[in-house]
Amino acid sequence: MGKMTYKRLKGSQNLRLRLLLATLSATPVLIEDIRADETIPGLRPHEISFLRLLERISDDCLIEINETGTKFKYKPGILMGGKHIVHDCGVSRSIGYFLEPLVVLGLFAKKSLMIRLKGITNDSKDPSVDTFRSTTLPMLKQFGVPSEGLELKIESRGSPPHGGGEVVLSVPVVQSLQAVTWIDEGMVKRIRGVTYSTKVSSQFENTMIHAARGIFNRLLPDVHIFTDHKAGPQAGNSPGYGISLVAETTSGCFISADTAISYVRGDDIGEMEDERKELMPPENVGEQIASILLEEIEQGGVVDSTHQGLLFILCAICPQDVSKIRVGKLSPYGIETLRHIKEFLGVKFVIKPDPSTGTVILKCVGCGLKNLSRKIS
Repeated sequence: MGKMTYKRLKGSQNLRLRLLLATLSATPVLIEDIRADETIPGLRPHEISFLRLLERISDDCLIEINETGTKFKYKPGILMGGKHIVHDCGVSRSIGYFLEPLVVLGLFAKKSLMIRLKGITNDSKDPSVDTFRSTTLPMLKQFGVPSEGLELKIESRGSPPHGGGEVVLSVPVVQSLQAVTWIDEGMVKRIRGVTYSTKVSSQFENTMIHAARGIFNRLLPDVHIFTDHKAGPQAGNSPGYGISLVAETTSGCFISADTAISYVRGDDIGEMEDERKELMPPENVGEQIASILLEEIEQGGVVDSTHQGLLFILCAICPQDVSKIRVGKLSPYGIETLRHIKEFLGVKFVIKPDPSTGTVILKCVGCGLKNLSRKIS
């Protein structure tokens, strides 16, 4: 065998995105200068955890990290999938950080994936597990992913800083995705949502619902927000509460927004975690998240800004056919994703602003990713 050539990259930005695309395109990567000049150099706990997760769901994957964690080599293996896999995501990022790449990789594995993830289910940084269940999974169906075997069960909640939540993700395997023409965002016909609370009074949830409904009911009658109050072992290890909302449109789009309120996790610099800061009152939480959802709807587009990156990746790995999609204003992460897709998959998007609606229409021809490891029944 010849010497392996690695694609050389620098820095810690978009590490998860780079590893996901490297795995899909079977490109070995060498990433250096990872936070080399910072007080605490090298990979963060959640990044190491993500590398370990890739190792767990694939066979023959090679990861070499140097002593300081500022440089590592990654050679993707064969995605195996499989059942009864358990992964502890740690508490430096929430489970949402791991779900997005997992669901894409799971589709192209040898066997369908069923994995139990432990950690933080809701925080203010990553999309919550509720948003994932209500918005991300339905989005995959647009690309021809069967709804059978595609689900996320929330078994227990975990708020920062100590987590303690558990979810089970199931992803079916596909031969390939379908290209989409998805440019009609439709009109909002109903709003659904779920509030949760762990180790705090369940009254917090009713207050959030009341505040959010106060805004939505002026606009449309069909608003249902469910409560999910957890107690005992199912409430994880820390107090917290939050709300996840999703607007469903007449053309089958789901636009979501979520937030979580909890005590600050002590940063790596060793802040004292005992500083109990005043938490935002539930009433303000409900109003704030309702406003954020309305802003997302106003931007237009078939997905909200947090789902842009995933949407672009799905279009890029479609068969060699034209996909056409409409999004609101491009998010910084969406723009980075487009750059990385071009670099790893060689797929270029044609971007055309639509001045009449303030949205952007993107077109691309997929790279034709096929699942070669899937067992043909």
